[in-house]
Amino acid sequence: MTDTMTFVSTRGGMAPAPFTQVLIDGLAPDGGLTVPDHVPTVDAARLEGWRGLDYPALAAEVIGLYATDIPAADLARLTAAAYAPERFPAPVVPLNRVDDRRVVVGLSEGPTMAFKDLAMQFLGQAMPYALARSGRRLNILGATSGDTGSAAEHAFRGRPGISVFMLSPQGRMSDVQRAQMYSLDDANIHNLAVDGVFDDCQNIVKAINGDAAFKAAHAIGAVNSINFGRISAQIVYYFWAWLRVTDDIPAAGRADALISFAVPSGNFGNIYAGHLARRMGLAIHRLILATNENNVLDEFFRTGVYQPRTREQTLVTSSPSMDISKASNLERFIWDVLGPERFRAAWAELERAGRLDLSAEQPRFTAEYGFVSGESTHADRLAAIRAVHERSGLLIDPHTADAVTVADRLIADGLPGQVLVLATARPEKFGDTVKEALGDDAEGLTPRLRELLARPQHVIDVPNSVDAVRAYIEAHAPATTVAE
Repeated sequence: MTDTMTFVSTRGGMAPAPFTQVLIDGLAPDGGLTVPDHVPTVDAARLEGWRGLDYPALAAEVIGLYATDIPAADLARLTAAAYAPERFPAPVVPLNRVDDRRVVVGLSEGPTMAFKDLAMQFLGQAMPYALARSGRRLNILGATSGDTGSAAEHAFRGRPGISVFMLSPQGRMSDVQRAQMYSLDDANIHNLAVDGVFDDCQNIVKAINGDAAFKAAHAIGAVNSINFGRISAQIVYYFWAWLRVTDDIPAAGRADALISFAVPSGNFGNIYAGHLARRMGLAIHRLILATNENNVLDEFFRTGVYQPRTREQTLVTSSPSMDISKASNLERFIWDVLGPERFRAAWAELERAGRLDLSAEQPRFTAEYGFVSGESTHADRLAAIRAVHERSGLLIDPHTADAVTVADRLIADGLPGQVLVLATARPEKFGDTVKEALGDDAEGLTPRLRELLARPQHVIDVPNSVDAVRAYIEAHAPATTVAE
């Protein structure tokens, strides 16, 4: 019997709400992030019972521990549709071994060739389901550093009762990322390119979500990783990958296998899902957080000091989806570390001073939660792409290369066991960097990508202004925000 799950806000100003409500609302009404009121546990017997499930069935089981207000049969239908063969080839999440210590987990086999598809295709089924149940419609407001936007737009294009307003930073995404978003001409898709960096886009989304009256009047929701529905779907592939890599281990030794996950990290949503999987009971030895040169998260996990950087201090790198200096989902982890009462005082200090010193808690990050971290540079990315290709013939993208770099350093320093590297994008999306690394060994553009890049693009340039985005939504959001 599954315990009933409700969700609360990190900032304490929200009545407990069920999964379908937080799925539609996104951000909590007090400006905080929604978190489960308890973390469900998965014992060894249940985990072994899941071993024979295919990916959609496993997703229904894992997500069902959080989405307790969706009947099990309905949830199974939603996950079957989300991970159907026309959206993902089989297997949905393939594992590719590099050598006896490293495995690449392929999270990027979906429609937009990025890991965001695994969560977004679920939301593309679950949100219309929840809206139909409640008689509501929704205007999704999101921010993207590259992959979230295209994954959201491809999941929701043409979907009934939903429009998408997606903010992206001007000139800060790859050609393929831009083309995947801006080439869509569906009437319910609106691309707004902001004169700023991703953090500016994210700040605008948070400001508009924090305006309760505007949010209610225009039925604003979110599908960024601040939406817990996405987090719940991302937990699934940690369980899937762990089960697959332990399939050949005798049953008596599986719980003691030392298995770590290396995760390219920008906004902290992906690795936060791994953090929840570990708290649920999955035997994850280490959660390896990898950043690029925008290393605010690495600095935090090494020192305990969190100091977000300004737009001017945020570097443009060759792993652009991680060019983030203010990680939204870190709020959820800090809430876990401090507890509700201490969190509120600490977050007020961060907002006042722009800096939060948790150095006294830092030893717990590894000892209690399993986190270790490191950063990667452009030269490191090129070397990692070459090394993986030489070892195994696999091609990886620059974000995945950041995770390989940090994992390799930790292995060299004595990290035991196997490391599962989460591959967060297909290499074709970042062909220039892959070609720089491999030269003539790099694969050229596929016919599919050539055709995509040739399509006309539709995008509106806007200033870095909350008011400008608010005005655009007022002018273009559907006149009726509640379905008749």
